[in-house]
Amino acid sequence: MTDVQTVRGPVPAERLGNTLMHEHVFVLGAEMRQNYPDFPDPWDDDVRIADAVDKLRQCASRDITTIVDPTVIGLGRYLPRIQRINERVDINIIVATGIYTYNEVPLQFHHTGPGLLFDTPEPMVELFVRDIRKGIADTGVRAAFLKCAIEEPGLTPGVERVLRAVGQAHVETGAPITVHTNPHTRSGLVAQRVLAEEGADLTKVVIGHSGDSTDLDYLREITDAGSYLGMDRFGLDVLLPFEQRVGTVAELARRGYVDRMVLSHDASCFIDWLPAAGKAAALPNWIYTHISDDVLPALRERGVTDAQITTMLTDNPRRYFSM
Repeated sequence: MTDVQTVRGPVPAERLGNTLMHEHVFVLGAEMRQNYPDFPDPWDDDVRIADAVDKLRQCASRDITTIVDPTVIGLGRYLPRIQRINERVDINIIVATGIYTYNEVPLQFHHTGPGLLFDTPEPMVELFVRDIRKGIADTGVRAAFLKCAIEEPGLTPGVERVLRAVGQAHVETGAPITVHTNPHTRSGLVAQRVLAEEGADLTKVVIGHSGDSTDLDYLREITDAGSYLGMDRFGLDVLLPFEQRVGTVAELARRGYVDRMVLSHDASCFIDWLPAAGKAAALPNWIYTHISDDVLPALRERGVTDAQITTMLTDNPRRYFSM
């Protein structure tokens, strides 16, 4: 039996239950919050925590028992705040280590690493492994998976460096990987290639945001290499309408790929990339409860069975985290 590390401590993989595989609690720019706390919306820690507690309780009330939060460096990871929230909500929160960048590595790594001014082993690998084995900062919370990204700019030197560091940390620890990708540039295939070159087990990789695409050939190519498809942006209808998202999942299920898909929203309680009022008006379904309330009934109407839904929500996450 594999124990999965969560904010509240280890949980047996068999008890993760219904799991949303890509959700954020907060997405924040720490320097912006410290220096411009009123932009784009005023920040009050107590108010935001209370709001997050309410939203996560609504999520849990839909029989969701676990959320997987890939908030890493570059997205504002701060575990003490998440711990305060999780004390008040009976839900498992699984957190990640890694770096989120579309281009360059953070400046702290520009001059330190293999072949650089300070020629050392890749420091990112050591930091990622520490988060997984010992815990994040002094919180006692251990990361359970790794996160990286490859977006429209493609495999820039910085992105490649992070991908390879993530692959190496995965090989050392066995922790699974989630990759933010842009399916319209087929970047999931690039991520698979680079990770495989580092020895990564592609069956332990979620190619995130695959649900933004209806290109079945591309999606099947990812699954045929062993990885999971992150059908994980339900509610972001501005990127792909609801009907097309649901239809793609239903068609892949019909073709026998249900054991290679996981579901989620990529939502958050608060994201400072967008004004809160504008976000709520433009993206009313980009919330934790959309899958439970709207997506699952729509999938059932299209012939997806309850057993297949269980596979995507429960069985696949359990397998992903079972080392």
